[in-house]
Parts: sequence; structure tokens; C-alpha cells
Amino acid sequence: MPGMLRLIHTADVHLGARHTDLGNQAAAQRERQFAAFRATVDLALAEKADVLLVAGDLFDSNTQPRRSVERAVAELKRLTDAAIRVMIIPGTHDVYDRASVYRAYDLAAMAGLPADSDRLVVLTPERPDVVYGILDLAIHGFVFPTKRAPRSPLAGFDAASDGRARWHVGLIHGSLAIPGKTDADEVVFTSGEVAASHLDYLALGHWHSTQRGKAGATSWAYCGAPEPVAVDQDRAGVVLLVTLDERSGVRHVGVEERRVGRTRFDRLEVDAGTLAGQPALVERIVRFADPDLVLDVRLIGVRGDDLDVSTDEVEREIADRFFRLRVRDGAAAALPDGPLAPPDTIAGALVRDLRASIAEAEAKERHDESLELRDALRLARLMLDGREVTL
Repeated sequence: MPGMLRLIHTADVHLGARHTDLGNQAAAQRERQFAAFRATVDLALAEKADVLLVAGDLFDSNTQPRRSVERAVAELKRLTDAAIRVMIIPGTHDVYDRASVYRAYDLAAMAGLPADSDRLVVLTPERPDVVYGILDLAIHGFVFPTKRAPRSPLAGFDAASDGRARWHVGLIHGSLAIPGKTDADEVVFTSGEVAASHLDYLALGHWHSTQRGKAGATSWAYCGAPEPVAVDQDRAGVVLLVTLDERSGVRHVGVEERRVGRTRFDRLEVDAGTLAGQPALVERIVRFADPDLVLDVRLIGVRGDDLDVSTDEVEREIADRFFRLRVRDGAAAALPDGPLAPPDTIAGALVRDLRASIAEAEAKERHDESLELRDALRLARLMLDGREVTL
């Protein structure tokens, strides 16, 4: 009987992503993603892993130039040369349709492996599983030839009826069902189906933030993207080291996060009432300066009449000190606390109408509308007072 098995679980690498939302930083982020992929390979080598599991979307699309595929295969070859097996399933971006990158390129052949090798395998509907006798391990891939699955990938599956191996691991690229949230997703399965699968471990892809849990005796996990694909994925940046071990007749599945990505995320809320002006806000933000940080800054609280902040100017001034900086103004303008002009005057009627609209918006929890109305009231008061206003 083999000893403890060690698996590295990754997914959603999205090599070749265009990142149109990142502008001139798109190329840099593509290189960060490839660096995270290389770090994953380094980790598998350092941990002397038995298998690298890739649970879908290794590539961002099926349209990949040969040089990009060769670059990825060169990394995988480092593993196969070290007798570490690689198991890949297509995802929803590199879907196994007629135009699949896995039909266009034979990854195993590109890695210099013979046709009958099981060291680098892409699981497909035609080849749904591989059994590694020396490891006493069966790996099952639940793959469809279309992006939208015609049924649950786990429908009718039960590893307990498969006596070919002691350990059973599955790979799915899809969504664990959450009523009202995943109903329209392309590939959906339920916790009940996970429990009924009797898999020891289910390696999941598609969600870019790390999550894990257990259904029945089956441990499942989303490893998340090894390097964030979008700027709001604050639980990305890791791969999972999975250990399978049996002690005194009891099976143990261990899951540990290992960081491979560089990009980090943080959020900063600044009370507008504590700011003397825009330079003070800039000074507060630059304390967090880090070229690997995506920082989301939001002004909150109540803004005094004399506070004039341009979030666009702040971003332009210090954006180069971060990987990505976003500054938003969510502070509310102060309501007038002095006596109002008579209601039969233009000023009095305007202020009263705006205050009534603000009260209605806040009562109906229309937050954005309330902020806009408060700002309009602030500007109106300043102009009626004869003060200079910058729009």
C-alpha cells in the first residue's frame, strides 16, 4: 500500500487573458499569471507531489498561439521529467468543444511523452478517468463537449462502486449550487450529489476565490485563481496542497493553502469628516503604497462644506505607487443646520424640495440617489450664499 499521497490542486490560471480592463497594465498582469503558474510548478517539485491537478481554465480561451501553449507545456514538462503526473480538465473558457485548444495541441506529445503515457493527461468525455495503480489512486474528470452542461456532472456517479483503487479524486469545473445565485451557470451540481459521489476529494475550479467544505465524507475545495484575473478577487493567489492518508483504518484528507500569486488586495475607508483637504487624503493613502497592491479607497461619513476632493485627481497623482488604485467618494454632504429661507422664496422652496427628496430616498434605502441629492443641496446652498463652487 502506498504511503501518504500529495496532490497540488490549481485551476483558473487563465493563461493568455487579455485584461482589457487593465489598460497598459494588461501585459504585466499576464506575466504575473504565468509567474504564478511557474511558482505552482516549483511548489509541486519542492513538495515532491504525486500529481498536479488542474481543474479547468488553464487557458483563458481556446484561441492561443502555439508559442503560448509551448511556454505552458515547458513548465509541465519540468514535472513529468521529475515523474510527477499532471491531470488537466478543460473548463468553460478552454471548453472541450470542436475548437478546443486541447484538440488543436497534443500537450503530452509536445512534452516529449509517448502516446501511451499517463504522466500528462487531459481528461475528456472519451477519457473520463485514469487509474494509477502504483498510487492506488483513481482520478475522475467530469467533462462535457459543450460549455453548458446538459445535466449535473455528478449525476449517477458513485465512487464506492469502483473497486479499481483505494483513493478516488474528482475534478469538476463548475458551480456548487446556491439557490438564486448559480441557477444560470453553465455547470451546476449539488452538495447532495457531492456526498453521494463518495469521492475522497473533489477538486473544483470556476470560482476564483478559495473556498472549501465537506459534503458527507467527501472533502471539496475551490482553490481559486493562482493569480487574480480581476481586480476584486481578494481570495485568489493560492493553490492547495492536498494530502490523502489512512491511519488506523481512518481516512484523512488534509488541505493547506500555499501562496503563489503576487497581487494582494486591501480596502481603506476614510472618514471625510477627519480630512482637512485633498492633500490629507493623499497622505493617508500613500502610507499603503505597494506595487503589488490593489487598493480600493472609499470616503465615508459626512463631508464638511469646505472639503473639496477630486477622486480622479487623487488617482492620477499616486496611481503609479500601486498595482491598481481606485478612489471612490461615498461621503454624504452635510444637511443645513441653520435657519432656512422662507418657503415662499426660491431659495427656501429649493432647499425644502431637496430635503424632502433626500428624506424619501433615504427612507427607501436608495443610497446612491441620496448621496447625489445631498451633494446637490450642498452646491445649491453654497451658490445661494454667493460662494465660489468648483464643479
